[in-house]
Amino acid sequence: MSSILIKAATVVNEGRIFESDVFIKDGRIDRIAPHIDIRADKEINAEGKYLLPGCIDDQVHFREPGLTHKAEIYTESRAAVAGGITSFMEMPNTVPNTVTQELLEQKYAIAARRSLANYSFFIGATNDNLEEVLKTNPEDVCGIKIFMGSSTGNMLVDNERTLEGIFAKAPMLIATHCEDEATIRANMEAFKNQYGDNLEPFMHPLIRNTEACYKSSSFAVELAKRYNTRLHILHISTTKETDLFSNTINLADKRITAEACIHHLWFSDEDYAEKGNWIKWNPAVKTADDRHGIFQAVLDGKIDVIATDHAPHTIEEKSQPYIKAPSGGPLVQHALPAMLQFYHQGKISLEKIAEKMAHNPAICFRIQDRGFIREGYFADLVLADLNSSSAVERSNILSKCGWSPFEGYSFNSTITHTIVSGHLAYDKGQFFEQKMGERLKFVPVS
Repeated sequence: MSSILIKAATVVNEGRIFESDVFIKDGRIDRIAPHIDIRADKEINAEGKYLLPGCIDDQVHFREPGLTHKAEIYTESRAAVAGGITSFMEMPNTVPNTVTQELLEQKYAIAARRSLANYSFFIGATNDNLEEVLKTNPEDVCGIKIFMGSSTGNMLVDNERTLEGIFAKAPMLIATHCEDEATIRANMEAFKNQYGDNLEPFMHPLIRNTEACYKSSSFAVELAKRYNTRLHILHISTTKETDLFSNTINLADKRITAEACIHHLWFSDEDYAEKGNWIKWNPAVKTADDRHGIFQAVLDGKIDVIATDHAPHTIEEKSQPYIKAPSGGPLVQHALPAMLQFYHQGKISLEKIAEKMAHNPAICFRIQDRGFIREGYFADLVLADLNSSSAVERSNILSKCGWSPFEGYSFNSTITHTIVSGHLAYDKGQFFEQKMGERLKFVPVS
């Protein structure tokens, strides 16, 4: 494995910003020092650039197997790496659903051959696969995913006794999608009774409303407290939900944590008039007040992680009428540039971005030797030029679906280099695929 010397970088790590060289050898960070005079196979002049730990995205949908007309592990991992995401955790609502150990390992085998980024995959829970879920090895699988809201196939878990069984016996972190299905169905029926099938995208947050989210999230929290389960609630979309979480407990000791996604931090219901189905997600993008409340919860520590919920669909699918258009959109390529844009706007510090997108996912999921710029840790690193703009255009979108909710926007920053497990995978628009990413490993709870 080749060695890399990064010279004169401005390092952002663990609450500090400082100038340093970084020497990478055998896939790991060998030395961090102001001046390193050593011969390396590759030297990168990072003067004027910021070196951050590679982002760890704890929620993506890369669509393989079964939905590869939308995306593939290969295409989406490349888009992630180009955006500074060096590791991802992928969801089980593929076709077939990833609800057995055999199907789970099939996805790992695909990633070993095809993923430029480091990877892990959730095992999916259903109403009737508890025994299979409990076979999961917490040392090499990121967690158990429960859809407490509608999803593909048999993945809606709405049986209370089943949920209690999973929460009581889970040997590892449970990640939940929390929306109350009964509330959503009642709201949808009411809107259809009034408007027929002529529903519009701006109705989405009224159908999948605050009540649906809070009812489900609060129930998940109640179950986690009852059984002392390690719970991570994904894509918080309302201010009300943020009151369910604590900012007075050290993250490593938290039993209940939360995630915010880029789209809930960036867009609001005011954007449906322009963006329509292109910002149709579940949970829905809601009000500007909700957006502000979620952002504040990120800053004050109630929300621990920033991720994407990257969930691409084709242009044809998203171009259908609201009632038929699927929810979700591609975000991995532009997540870090979007957060750096918030930095330029004075809304968040670089240190906080590194904390929420790298340090905290590593802590929450107990990932071995990643998420920090530390000697001995894997070299998962991203270099960003904060003074070089990057426009989002159809011609430079890397996700297989070929579109982005950020189309037409120009970010003030550019990702120039991404290093994955010590391999220079991306360099100013060029990919180097001689080495694929590695399977993430986890420290089990003692």
